[in-house]
Amino acid sequence: MKFRTPSLPKVLTVGLGLFATKGLALAHFLVLLPDSDVKEHSRQIHLWTEFTHPAEGGPTMHYQIEKSGAFIGGKIYPLHWKKKYVPALPGSNIKVEKYETTFTVFRPGVYQFFVEQKPYFEPAEEQFIQQIAKVYVDTFGLEEGWQQPIGLKVEIVPLTRPFGLWEGNTFKGQVLIDGKPAPNVRVEIEYYNDKHVKYPNDTLITQVVKTDSNGYFVYTIPWSGWWGFSAITDGGTYKNPQDGKEYPLELDAVLWIYAYPKPKGVN
Repeated sequence: MKFRTPSLPKVLTVGLGLFATKGLALAHFLVLLPDSDVKEHSRQIHLWTEFTHPAEGGPTMHYQIEKSGAFIGGKIYPLHWKKKYVPALPGSNIKVEKYETTFTVFRPGVYQFFVEQKPYFEPAEEQFIQQIAKVYVDTFGLEEGWQQPIGLKVEIVPLTRPFGLWEGNTFKGQVLIDGKPAPNVRVEIEYYNDKHVKYPNDTLITQVVKTDSNGYFVYTIPWSGWWGFSAITDGGTYKNPQDGKEYPLELDAVLWIYAYPKPKGVN
């Protein structure tokens, strides 16, 4: 398994595009976010997904959806995405995919939304990469089912309730591969940096923890906003449809959670 180095060369090859950079870190995340992690009044959940470097604000990269759904009550319901093209970087002429959908809640409960990325070849690492992202939305206060795995090839199952969190809360999760705990797995953590936070140095961009012998990891959320957890695992091999050769497959489980800011007057 080849892990990402702290920075990139001046020219970054990502998926299907080339972007000029000044040394972006190599932690790329499949982003899957709803308009809110809690729905108390509206039955409409708007979701969007992209493939990007969230802590650095880009570049956004090409990506295709292989499979997706909404999981509740042991069943998976389809999602119907609308694809549009957005600049890879602000002002760039290179356009990449961003997908949006609106899901209508049909019963109270916790909905687990997921997206599986079609594997793509990363020439710099000589391997294919596939990420599977999840996010949770609690609807109408029926907080049941959030600890139930969907049954994905790889996924992060929360031990801490994955919605209604404050900044400063400690989050605990378990990485599962084919339903079994995954020990000694590297978990990369990044903030979705829509506030244009400046980092003092590059080591702070991507936080890293490891799972224990039972696949558990913990992380304390330092400030409010959306946070992504990416568990990097070995997915075996994948045949390149272009040349028919087998290449290593990096298979990553991604989970997004939202931390609310502390109320005014609270230290």
